[in-house]
Amino acid sequence: MRSPPIRTRRVPSASVLGVLMLAACAEPAPPLNPVALGEPVPGLTEAERGRFLLGRALFERLATPEEGLGPLFNAERCSSCHDDPVPGGGGARIPVLKASRFHEGVCSTLPEAGGDNLQQRVTPALQDLGIRAEPVPGEATASAFVTAPPLFGLGLLEAVPEADLVALADPEDADGDGIRGRVPRRPDGTLVRFGRKGDAATVQDFVEQALLLELGFTSPRFPREEPWAGQPLPPDVDPFPDPEMTPEAVTLLTDYVRYLAPPSPPSRADGADEGEGESLFREIGCAACHVPELTTGEVREGALSRVSIRAYTDLLLHDMGYGPGDVCTPQAAPGEYRTAPLWGLRHRTTFLHGGRATTVREAIQAHGGEGAPSRAAFEALQSDAQERILRFLSGL
Repeated sequence: MRSPPIRTRRVPSASVLGVLMLAACAEPAPPLNPVALGEPVPGLTEAERGRFLLGRALFERLATPEEGLGPLFNAERCSSCHDDPVPGGGGARIPVLKASRFHEGVCSTLPEAGGDNLQQRVTPALQDLGIRAEPVPGEATASAFVTAPPLFGLGLLEAVPEADLVALADPEDADGDGIRGRVPRRPDGTLVRFGRKGDAATVQDFVEQALLLELGFTSPRFPREEPWAGQPLPPDVDPFPDPEMTPEAVTLLTDYVRYLAPPSPPSRADGADEGEGESLFREIGCAACHVPELTTGEVREGALSRVSIRAYTDLLLHDMGYGPGDVCTPQAAPGEYRTAPLWGLRHRTTFLHGGRATTVREAIQAHGGEGAPSRAAFEALQSDAQERILRFLSGL
């Protein structure tokens, strides 16, 4: 059977080519040394490793209403959602309910009605007043449960220079390959690279949003409790003064997540077969969005600087095809999603943003929009070629 044609990205501009030529002349960035899943990146200083361990203790600590949990929340500790297969991983055990309204091309996350994050649990103080889980707002055009993403390697993804991501973007499809990756930005122009739809600009943003929305912990940047269905909380239902998280506690949690090492590649005896699988993965166009390799820039933490990472993502938003239940955000339309990193795929038990796929094959078959040509190319392959790609992906 004839192989599908290789799909390539647009030719970079002269300025970008200059940067790439300089990079080519420089010494290649080394990969990370492998570590056990859930451990910190190698090369941290003693002080950084100490902060990682203190942050991990906070991450796994069970919180109570008396110290600030809730009154609206989804879980009592961070690791309740991020525990598969070890703390810091993803998880489908506690899905998060989101809702939004998309009308005439404009998205609202309905903050006046509770959200795009609808907390499903409340503290006893609210239960005593007859208040239960937040309902889906009547004006919502979509609602969906999403699962917790793995946190491995987020600090390295944060360290990838913004210019490198901009160079990968092609929002107008200038090269005509059908891939229109674009950089998600806030209204002030800040690039956002975390979250399914580009919701958080930095690891600290990600952590503080999760503290408020999932555990109900206020912080110096988010000092107000979430309202219930848009209504202010009754007085005296939250005994702990705001902000409930100190700056030091937020920083320790952030350092824990920032220093989490990415999944190490497995040691394999069938390297030839793995190489064939990755070659086919590239040939059918998957690598146009799931870019195999990125390099971090110079950052404060030496262990995260100038490192080659094989995350299989471009961190860009792509239109994957609109479907019922696809929520939107101010940065992303209903069908747009940030390219999920594929490293650590072998440790996952559910796939896609809502966990609706239970196998890698199902995940491929669910790709629409910009992913539809690659899905069709995969389906056109003979079964043995398909199996090579699946073995390669299942070994990441």
